[in-house]
Amino acid sequence: MDVLGIDIGGTGIKGAPVDVIAGKLTQERVKYPTPQPAKPDAVAAVLRRLVTGFGWSGPVGITFPGVVCNGEIRTAHNLDPEWVGVDGPDLFSKATGLHTVVVLNDADAAGCAEMKFGAGVGEGGVVVMLTFGTGIGSALFVKGVLAPNTEFGHIEIRGKDAEVRASERAKTLHDLSWGKWAGRVDEYLAHLEALVCPDLFIIGGGISRQSDKFVPLLTGRLHARVVPAALHNDAGIVGAALAAAPS
Repeated sequence: MDVLGIDIGGTGIKGAPVDVIAGKLTQERVKYPTPQPAKPDAVAAVLRRLVTGFGWSGPVGITFPGVVCNGEIRTAHNLDPEWVGVDGPDLFSKATGLHTVVVLNDADAAGCAEMKFGAGVGEGGVVVMLTFGTGIGSALFVKGVLAPNTEFGHIEIRGKDAEVRASERAKTLHDLSWGKWAGRVDEYLAHLEALVCPDLFIIGGGISRQSDKFVPLLTGRLHARVVPAALHNDAGIVGAALAAAPS
């Protein structure tokens, strides 16, 4: 069965229909820039464009880069503050005309996809999925069960949110070499390991496709294994579709 998955990010909004049994995109994904400013109505208009472009009328899962509790947006660090308090399913349903709309945290969606189809398959301990992009998203799994909305990207390191120092955007903004950026990622992972003691870190986001350039540069002081996401930057789309799939 196909379900439409849409992944809202700080710089781009992408989507595609997904075979939720196989965990694979069934059409080429489409991506649009995130509107600036990224206010609710402007983002909803992009989602309407995506839905219309695919001629979609079935269920849709939508990720959001912030805390989402029962569909309500609670935080929006990398979008516009007007999102706080918005009923995501209601907004997107009205914008797209679709009736079955599920909204969840973006890293939680990516993590669920990796646990079912990717690098987390068969992992029964503590797993942390991290998505490095505009910010740093996180998803925590204990024996395969998700603890939602962890937002570990906002752990304070050296007086700043970790994502301010170690996100992909930070690498680009400060023109960091792979070595210098890997040092910041290494420090971040060590802080996070001290908090939750994971067995496995899964590194996702678009930069995961270049994992060979930074994972080998991590110092090895971690006890946890570190592996790239198998679904790379499609994990959020696949996880969004999974969330909206009929039981």
